[in-house]
Amino acid sequence: MRRYVVRRLAQAVPVVVGATFLVYAMMWSLPGDPLAGRCDGPCPEAYVDRMTAAYNLADPLIVQYGKYMANLVTGDFGVTFAGAPVADELLQRLPVTLQLAALAVAVELILGVAAGVVAALRPGGVIDHLVLSSTLLVMAIPVFVAALLAQTVLGVHLGWFPITSDGSIGSLILPAIVLGSLSTAFVARLMRSSLIEGMYADHVRTAVAKGLSRRRVVTAHGVRNSLVPVVTLVGTDFGSLLGGAVVIEMIFNINGLGTLVLRSIRGGEIGTVTAVVTLLVLAFVLVNLAIDLIYPLLDPRIRLG
Repeated sequence: MRRYVVRRLAQAVPVVVGATFLVYAMMWSLPGDPLAGRCDGPCPEAYVDRMTAAYNLADPLIVQYGKYMANLVTGDFGVTFAGAPVADELLQRLPVTLQLAALAVAVELILGVAAGVVAALRPGGVIDHLVLSSTLLVMAIPVFVAALLAQTVLGVHLGWFPITSDGSIGSLILPAIVLGSLSTAFVARLMRSSLIEGMYADHVRTAVAKGLSRRRVVTAHGVRNSLVPVVTLVGTDFGSLLGGAVVIEMIFNINGLGTLVLRSIRGGEIGTVTAVVTLLVLAFVLVNLAIDLIYPLLDPRIRLG
């Protein structure tokens, strides 16, 4: 197990380096002067010299990137063009985005798995058709439409949830439900098809032949093994939820990484964008490593190589 974890972490190094270098190179390759418009009129020579030294603008691109990543490894995320530490922005916004993504994943797992299991127990029945129809409807509605609709109905008219976020867990529940709604539909459909197929597996038939109750057969053998593809989907989706919540954060006024990245791209804050991408890549790699370690717990037939 330890050797497997070390090998996977070693494999993650080129992924992190490659992703961050591509983003860094694309941002610094944009046409125009990165310091243009930073001052009222022409920037003073002292400011230009200070920014040139801070961002290593006089060096070749690969050298700039190497120095930036060397500082990043030591915990130095640099400063914005306005002189504010990037680390302060990250520390303020990262916990909010992590909470939002975690709540959305919880919504996916609880609602999606439950709907998939209920539908799979009676294939072709009323509940099965209801689950398939409702998930198809959710998949057809754009996320910004669902967000505005939920905000208006559940927040304004019914008053069940706050319409904007103040950073607390309670105010993130409605955004998390909306953010995880599309993935919940996919999880429900995947769980349904996986469980229907799994109930005809040899080991499930053997359990039935031994006289185990239907509930035990479904929960201990059917559902447990059918969760493997679902967990894979949720693991890959977690990274998307971290980096793709820009629309939800804007609608619900959430002070998270999505709005930070959007603002930084518009403002040309290359260091901030690269730092956020690095954190997202690391989170994606670590989550997928955890998913790989969970596989043998769900299906004992799976062994780590």
